[in-house]
Amino acid sequence: MKRIMVMGVSAGAGKSTFARKLGEKLDIDVYHLDAYFWKPNWVQASTEEFRESNRKIADQDKWIIEGNYSTTYDIRAPRADTIIYLELPLIICLYRVVKRWLTNIGNTRPDMGPGCTEKLDYQFIKFIVTTYHKRKKKMRTRFREFQSAGGPSKKVIVLRGRKAIQEYFTN
Repeated sequence: MKRIMVMGVSAGAGKSTFARKLGEKLDIDVYHLDAYFWKPNWVQASTEEFRESNRKIADQDKWIIEGNYSTTYDIRAPRADTIIYLELPLIICLYRVVKRWLTNIGNTRPDMGPGCTEKLDYQFIKFIVTTYHKRKKKMRTRFREFQSAGGPSKKVIVLRGRKAIQEYFTN
């Protein structure tokens, strides 16, 4: 594993924390896509700017890229050798998003772009709830395609639940 995509079913699945721990364990730099997508004060990067940042990261020999972002999956996936997918129940994801907000009010998390202080609004909660089940289905299809495109050199690791995620690091 040298080029790893850490993806999740939803915000709150634990992608950032998992990627950070994995980066430390494997001594590989971690790139959080939110930090490239969001400019200060929650301004979105242009599509081309975001895609270019993904290209620069994906062209490196070793990386862990954390985040879903369908708009740049086509850049990352062909270079990746492994996808690690975190799938937790919707209620746990929602709980974690609210907890993260309460813990970080007024601060910018290390996995975010500078000047993007923690926020939580109805639109974000609605997005999580309305895309959760569709995303689960879409990810399964995406992973089958990923593996069939690269054969045995493309590996997908699915971790369902907190226990599976914790056990991954103890093995």
